[in-house]
Amino acid sequence: MNKFARKFMLLTAMFVTVAIVAQGFSAAKAQTPVTVTWFVGLGTGTSASQLAAEHKVVDEFNKGVGAKDNITLVIQIAGNNNTATDQLTTEMAAGAAPDIVGPVGVAGSNAFVDQWMDLAPLISKNKYDLTAFDPNFVKFFQLANGGYGAIPFAAYPALLYYNQAAFDDAQLPYPPTKFGATYKLNGKELPWNYTTLAEVAKLLTVDKAGNDATSAKFDPKNIVQYGLNFQWAAMRLILTDIQPAAFYDAAKKTVTIPSAWKTATQWVWDGLWKDHYISTSSAEASSLFSPSAFASGHIAMAIVPLWYTCCLTDGTTGKALPVKWNFGVVPASLDGKPHVAEDADTFRIMKSTKNADAAFTVLSYLLNDAVPELSLAYGAYPARTSDQAGFQKSLSATYTQGLNFSVITDSFKYLNSAALHHEAYVPDFNQVQDRFASFDSLLFGDGGAKMDVNAELAKLEKDLNGMVSGQFPTETPVPTATTAAPTMAAPTMAAPTMAATMGS
Repeated sequence: MNKFARKFMLLTAMFVTVAIVAQGFSAAKAQTPVTVTWFVGLGTGTSASQLAAEHKVVDEFNKGVGAKDNITLVIQIAGNNNTATDQLTTEMAAGAAPDIVGPVGVAGSNAFVDQWMDLAPLISKNKYDLTAFDPNFVKFFQLANGGYGAIPFAAYPALLYYNQAAFDDAQLPYPPTKFGATYKLNGKELPWNYTTLAEVAKLLTVDKAGNDATSAKFDPKNIVQYGLNFQWAAMRLILTDIQPAAFYDAAKKTVTIPSAWKTATQWVWDGLWKDHYISTSSAEASSLFSPSAFASGHIAMAIVPLWYTCCLTDGTTGKALPVKWNFGVVPASLDGKPHVAEDADTFRIMKSTKNADAAFTVLSYLLNDAVPELSLAYGAYPARTSDQAGFQKSLSATYTQGLNFSVITDSFKYLNSAALHHEAYVPDFNQVQDRFASFDSLLFGDGGAKMDVNAELAKLEKDLNGMVSGQFPTETPVPTATTAAPTMAAPTMAAPTMAATMGS
């Protein structure tokens, strides 16, 4: 063997040795135990009926994918939704932020708008298939730079839940289950809009003597059944239910309360304090409405997103509560067109994570394998098309009354755009949300009976402008009372049409 051949063989052996050592190092690195923390609480997920499902998902991950990839998933559940934001903020400040947060909706995400990882590189690296989702859901989470703040998990269109027994007792037809359908009342075919809804709700509002809210004998101080509520809805959602509208001009950095929202607020005030068919805060805090207002059987109709199916069981055995209910379509908005508000939940990876690849493995599991378990626990209609039939089947096993699932699928045709979403981002988001909440508390609280709607809306607009410009209100808003109760004719609404702008 010549000198050159011996050198070549020696170099080859060295390269092979280096390659083997490198492979061994990579394998050892890949097998390094990794812990991924999953934080629950910014959205749904903290109720007793949901904890078992979440812990089951964690156990199954750790026994399967986690054991194979040497990843341990640990779940951290906040005390409740009201304290979760402060808890997560504290953990971040202490350098102990979780890796994954969710399920989290638009509002919860906006509270930490600059803390989420852009998933585009991980989606590309893992060849994650986004075509499994409705493209509108994917677009909803797309960033301005073309990246992705999240991958869709669940959508919750607003629906009209109705108590079938209440309608049967009043001998009234059930609400429509098709957009554009009419409602027959007193022999007349009426458009299904908020004017008609109010008339039906009055007939379904009953005092302890059995008088409805249209009767001269009706006693508003002793109501045992209300016609309507917006179950657990924040003020922006209620206004968007009645008429979606933009209130913040990003170019001018100003807030203007839309005229449609002024009309909508007056409609709500009339229902609360003039005609008494919408339940007040005091009423809903009473023992009559346990475990929650609609679930108690003392509310005839509730406008609430689909996630409310999570809370119509007893919470212990998971069996359905006695109230017999079903889905109807939400009324046409003030413009006479169908518009459907929706909540949209997902799981997000925090940009501070030190284990992005492992976090994405967990994220993929939550968005794939865990969907059958979590979607039912959260009342979450899966964004992944292939999982939707399974959700319907599971829900039907709990609620055997024959649910109108077509209402859900039809509602997706009329979802509001991201720009008109009831939790669309504005500067100083948490402060703005708190100010809307204080307006909500005033309107639905006992002081709402004497409030001047227009004056309070003017205060709200002024305060919101101060917030988005960085100049916060210097004092707590004080209710402005009227000398006479404000009245307003029912808003004139066009007959509903099937034309609507498809949102994302």
